[in-house]
Amino acid sequence: MSTLIVGAGLAGLTAATELAAAGREVKVLEARDRVGGRTHGIEVAPGQWADAGAAYLGERHTELKSLMARLGLTTAPTTTEGQSRFSLGGAPQGTEGRFPPLSPVALGELFDLLDDVTKAVRADAPWLTPDAARLDRISALDWIEQNVTQADARLFFPLFLGEMMAADPADVSVLHMAFYLCSGGGIRYLNAFAGGAQEDRVDGGAHQLSELLAAKLGDRVLLGEPARVVEETGDGVRVHTDGGVHEADSLIVAVPPLLADAIEYRPGLPFRRSGDSTVPGCAVKVHLIYPRPLWRDHGLSGWSVSADGPLLSTVDDSPPGDGVGILTGFVTGREAKEYAALAPDEQRELAVAQARRLFPELPEPTAHHVTDWINDEYSRGCYAALFGPGDWVGFGPRLATPHGRIHWAGTETSTEFFGLMEGAIRSGQRAASEIIEAYAG
Repeated sequence: MSTLIVGAGLAGLTAATELAAAGREVKVLEARDRVGGRTHGIEVAPGQWADAGAAYLGERHTELKSLMARLGLTTAPTTTEGQSRFSLGGAPQGTEGRFPPLSPVALGELFDLLDDVTKAVRADAPWLTPDAARLDRISALDWIEQNVTQADARLFFPLFLGEMMAADPADVSVLHMAFYLCSGGGIRYLNAFAGGAQEDRVDGGAHQLSELLAAKLGDRVLLGEPARVVEETGDGVRVHTDGGVHEADSLIVAVPPLLADAIEYRPGLPFRRSGDSTVPGCAVKVHLIYPRPLWRDHGLSGWSVSADGPLLSTVDDSPPGDGVGILTGFVTGREAKEYAALAPDEQRELAVAQARRLFPELPEPTAHHVTDWINDEYSRGCYAALFGPGDWVGFGPRLATPHGRIHWAGTETSTEFFGLMEGAIRSGQRAASEIIEAYAG
């Protein structure tokens, strides 16, 4: 039995590895000239890498940790020691820890409200959540305006949502927001470094995961092969790419929903995987490079949160040891849409000027790198697709359901750790198991 896999990100390569181990013939078709999908490494100094895409992991990411162990990869802790900086409507302020200098009462009420709606969602089937139709009909922006009156909570909410899921509150339904937070382990786990989902990084960069998986698969991974047409035949499938036609008994489409829908299917599928309300995850990552983590000399963690952008948050992503200093800035939500539209010189000027305001102790960075996921042709956003009003009720029940010989993978098809590397790996395992079971014997 043979299987074609569209997409050489973590989901597709995991599926290919599982199928190959089971004795199936596999071929992975990747549109880009690299593997890794929404993981991507940038070499910022000789032998030193920054994660331009997915980066963080925690103890609950068991399949990711197991994969790392098999590949001989280790973790590096996310550094948060030192004072944080906040710019929330005035001059930047320094505080110990990561709690913003806003009203504790206002933020407590906000997080109680978020916690209540998150606990109410059915993570395994969000479309079956009690009151799902209403929760999926209204945006997170409308919901917060209807339920929150305190100014500090309204100020902080889009910053929180941008950090957690790279979303503009106007773009996602309440059901999607609640599901995302629940699927990832809950608000406290997702938002935490020590003991949480952001505790560690892959030492040397998360891009190594896909590169090592692809190396084991060898010539079964083909680059520069974007899938244009998927044709179901009586006893198999054909995938037409820019490089030719590939045939197999079954197919796994392991790309984000917006990309999956851009493929032409013959005959046409009875359902879509996205709609007019589905938008790309709104994330741009900015890396400012210094000779070493100079902020630590001043008792700073490198962690910051700003309401005035473009960098809504920063974090110390420097490699362990005596390497360069990497200050990673996250531009998310509405800010990301505006920032992505700027010329490169403007992007650099704004990012460096903001870093100078937040950390006047620092010199000019020696280099900078901008990774725009919104306009990335073969990702259509990052961290994951954002499901808007009506999407979960309309598309959710069929996101992972096979259609004939076509199976689906990708972090958006996982109800566990949706939007994370862990979710991508689990989705690839599920799709491979479906094929092994369906075509046994």
